[in-house]
Amino acid sequence: MRRKLTLLVLAASLGLSGLEFAKGAEQHNQSSQSAEAAANGDKAAAGHEEEHGLPQQAVEIARPFGFAITNSMVVSWAIALGLIIFAQFATKDMRRIPQGAQNFWEWLVGGLSSFLESIIGPHLVKRTFWYFATVFIFILTCNWIGLIPGVGTIGWNVQYADGHNEWRPLLRGANADLNMTLAMALVFFACWIVWSMREVGPIGFLKELFAPKGESTGFLKVLLVVVFLAAGLLEVISILFRPVSLSFRLYGNIFAGENMLETMSKLIPGLGWLLPIPFYFMELLVGLVQALVFMLLTAVFTLLMCQHEEAAPSVANA
Repeated sequence: MRRKLTLLVLAASLGLSGLEFAKGAEQHNQSSQSAEAAANGDKAAAGHEEEHGLPQQAVEIARPFGFAITNSMVVSWAIALGLIIFAQFATKDMRRIPQGAQNFWEWLVGGLSSFLESIIGPHLVKRTFWYFATVFIFILTCNWIGLIPGVGTIGWNVQYADGHNEWRPLLRGANADLNMTLAMALVFFACWIVWSMREVGPIGFLKELFAPKGESTGFLKVLLVVVFLAAGLLEVISILFRPVSLSFRLYGNIFAGENMLETMSKLIPGLGWLLPIPFYFMELLVGLVQALVFMLLTAVFTLLMCQHEEAAPSVANA
């Protein structure tokens, strides 16, 4: 019960963790809107018509008390709240023989636990399951909710004084916003540092990065020290870029999928309801794969740093 509730509480925290990133991005967008409108004034005057498409950045839809709220933030909050409510409902009346929502929730959580245990081991699962399972469920739900008709397609036009028109969607897929994916990646980066320090300590952390592996003597040992020092520096650069790669991979795939569905809906007039249907099934698969990729990459990154070297088994004398 506690594990499941903690799992979904973190889903809400992941949704809220993107606030500061979205706020800064939208403040920048607001300050640059007038410049973009002026730059596109000549196009509007010449009769250039803006194409209806999903903007690359989330759109601010409200600013209560000076706090920017974007369309993707609203979707992420709704999903996090919905997951918490469902988890509370599924675990409210626990039965020895599960049925209905409890049966589905136990199947999902138990399946993820067994799957992760086969990859990173039972010890790390006990410490890290709350994050990996939460991030998988949250990302998968966000990806599939973003495919519901109306998300990213219902909105309004904003006309500026110079005649420039800009279309703004009312709702936007949470993972089609780089602020959200970057927030989740940075949450993992912070958790990864904490887990690494708890498992191997500061000295073990540095040894894992820079210490030579294997046994050697003489000149070969000196050479290996230099080689592994250089490899450790490259590994540090790789670690620092992990949040960037994790966030852009998820954002790029989801944003591209939503734009592809919109393009297919407008490819042939009169068939906008039919052409996207096969691609919807593909995007359902892509949403599942991307959730698995994010979870597995973060789990493997954790395993590579937190795994303990097992002592060689002793051979009994005959």
